[in-house]
Amino acid sequence: MTKVSMKVNGKPVSGEVEGRTLLVSFLRDTLGLTGTHVGCDTSQCGACVVHVDGQAVKSCTMFVAEAEGCEVTTIEGMANADGSLSTIQQAFQDHHGLQCGFCTPGMVMSAAALLAGTPKPTEAEIRHYLEGNICRCTGYHNIVKAILAASGQDVSDIGGDAIAAE
Repeated sequence: MTKVSMKVNGKPVSGEVEGRTLLVSFLRDTLGLTGTHVGCDTSQCGACVVHVDGQAVKSCTMFVAEAEGCEVTTIEGMANADGSLSTIQQAFQDHHGLQCGFCTPGMVMSAAALLAGTPKPTEAEIRHYLEGNICRCTGYHNIVKAILAASGQDVSDIGGDAIAAE
């Protein structure tokens, strides 16, 4: 067993883990932060994206011991201090950038990382950045629209018909 310590969503946490414990398992099973989803177990779907020291990481591919001393942010840590939705979360709600919701936490975390590095991305940049995130429901159109809106760009001329956009 290995002792690990880090900050998760701004709070210090620690635990005893086996060396092979993945970050996603530590977050979900040890800390009870079940917003980070396990979708494919092979690092292809992006449902498990979290931020580690500000970088988007697929937590199913990282051992928790690798996060020793790091700052980890999960979807639960994205809300504003008063509990209201963050700008990106609100944009996903306002522009229906979700359907079943399973991929949404990973999409939000990826979108936040994109916007941190590219404050005004183009539609093409958003679609390219999200290539590591799979959504089986929405067709991505409203996800892209939500990210554009969260970046402060005008989306009034973007139609809501996901099929027409694909």
